[in-house]
Amino acid sequence: MTPAEGIRADHDALAGEVPAVASVVDGTAVDEAPDAGLSPRAGRYRWVIVGLLFAATAINYVDRQMIGVLKPTLEAQFHWTESDFAAIVFWFQVAYAVGYLSFGKVVDALGARLGYAVALVIWTIAHVAHGFAGGVASFAMARFGLGIGESGNFPAGIRAVTDWFPKRERALAIGIFNAGANIGAILTPLIVPALVLWFDWRMAFYVTGVLGVLWLVAWWALYRDPQGHARVSPGELAWIRQDPEGPVETIAWTKLLRVRETWAYALGKLLIDPVWWFFLFWLPGYLFERYHLDLKNFGLPLAAIYLLSDLGSVAGGWLSSRLIKAGRGVNAARKVTMLVSAICVLPIWYAQSIDSLWTAVLVIGVTTAAHQAFSANLYTLPSDVFPRGAVGSVVGIGGTLGALGGMGMALLAGYILDATHSYGVLFAMCASAYFLALIAIQLLSPRLEPAKV
Repeated sequence: MTPAEGIRADHDALAGEVPAVASVVDGTAVDEAPDAGLSPRAGRYRWVIVGLLFAATAINYVDRQMIGVLKPTLEAQFHWTESDFAAIVFWFQVAYAVGYLSFGKVVDALGARLGYAVALVIWTIAHVAHGFAGGVASFAMARFGLGIGESGNFPAGIRAVTDWFPKRERALAIGIFNAGANIGAILTPLIVPALVLWFDWRMAFYVTGVLGVLWLVAWWALYRDPQGHARVSPGELAWIRQDPEGPVETIAWTKLLRVRETWAYALGKLLIDPVWWFFLFWLPGYLFERYHLDLKNFGLPLAAIYLLSDLGSVAGGWLSSRLIKAGRGVNAARKVTMLVSAICVLPIWYAQSIDSLWTAVLVIGVTTAAHQAFSANLYTLPSDVFPRGAVGSVVGIGGTLGALGGMGMALLAGYILDATHSYGVLFAMCASAYFLALIAIQLLSPRLEPAKV
């Protein structure tokens, strides 16, 4: 990512203050002469990096979602209430909040390669530890460790995209690797019930833990900085480095917290992340109870929901990039896409009244797809307006607030479900969250101008 001065020049060009600009592509003003020798086809190794990020995010979500998929099984064995389950989820969220903020700084200091490796080692050890748990306290401890490690996934992934992609391709790259979350969410209800039926729930944690080890080997072998990478051609490096360059400086949190653009991103995360956490941890139980499913037949409906989510993640990145290619500025492209996504969430308000399983799957699937489309664009905001050295920290601040919101949602969901046995209030909160997030972003960063830090 460019430093503040370079980003400001790009936005000035978008605003018409720099003449002789031929076109605007994904937030970058493109002058015909300087870009004449650049081509996205000069090399494609950067898409291998996106593939690694995609795979890591899929594994991240397999490990994360297993507690939700196993919720009916574990509740039956350990006689948990909804509040007991909420407490286990809560401690994951506590660790995620602390870890997200810390890993933002770790990634800024160590870089994506080592920072990502550290995160994955921590979360894989904690994931396997679930297989040794025997009650609420031990599950909460394992979830705490998982939250610390998994919190490094998105700060490291976004930093890797910032290092490997020009601004014009970042929304699409983030949308693709973020889609790994949905692939993980699709695979979990298909694989885990089979492992439980073949072996038991403890073995399911051990077997899936192997995936993290295999990914770490591939990551360490294939990932390097693009500068000097043996698999990156000079043409591809020129494409990656086409945005104005400058020194990468780490910026203190105290400075970032005084910037409106930090809070535009962070409040957006605070409002929408709890919705995703809610669906991730409570949706399997909801389908299990509302439509009288069991371990053998609830996997396919859940997988269908997250398949729609996957399409939404890529579509969100594609739509904003498409709008920019059509001549819209970064500000308009990101926010129009977010508005469309917010509108698509509204039908979830009435989901509990739907008696048909597959109609409910469609409504919930469109909601989760819209979340991912909104999220893919929200994730681009730090790289749109902050210098490279601040991206990991800003993402960490936003992730921390999102996890804090998730903590509140976990406790609230447990209380409401124990008290009312109804999801109506929770679905209504989900329906309104995205409009509130977009309003907060618009008020704090009405033009997505470069942050003055």
